[in-house]
Amino acid sequence: MSNEQLVNQISTALDKHRIASFATVEGNQPKARYMAIFHDRLIVYLATNRKTHKVEEIKDNPNAYLLLGYEGKLPNDVIEMQGTVVISKDDSLREKLWTDDFKEWFNGPSDPDYVVLQFTPAKIEYTALGKERQVWERGD
Repeated sequence: MSNEQLVNQISTALDKHRIASFATVEGNQPKARYMAIFHDRLIVYLATNRKTHKVEEIKDNPNAYLLLGYEGKLPNDVIEMQGTVVISKDDSLREKLWTDDFKEWFNGPSDPDYVVLQFTPAKIEYTALGKERQVWERGD
């Protein structure tokens, strides 16, 4: 399978998932929580509040991990992503990702506490049910 075919398969699999386990590093320990995700090909976006622990954890250590997959039913793809996270400064991205579901926590896309985390993978392990695990790694 070519690299482009694998990227397309992973991107299509990401379309099926809205929730991921997102792990950051707190001190020297992993800390995971479930979060809603959005993606553009292999770049994953997560919306959060600027005042959360995860934002501080990312400022201290940008390394993170995403796990997507089993959501209570089979068959399903499993995607494991290792990479780094930055707090996006792109206001148009905040507008693009805004959903009315966020109204419970934010006053709108211009709310200063509403931030978008941009996860850029360095390595992705992708397993479709009944298939061999495929590994994608970012080239330099």
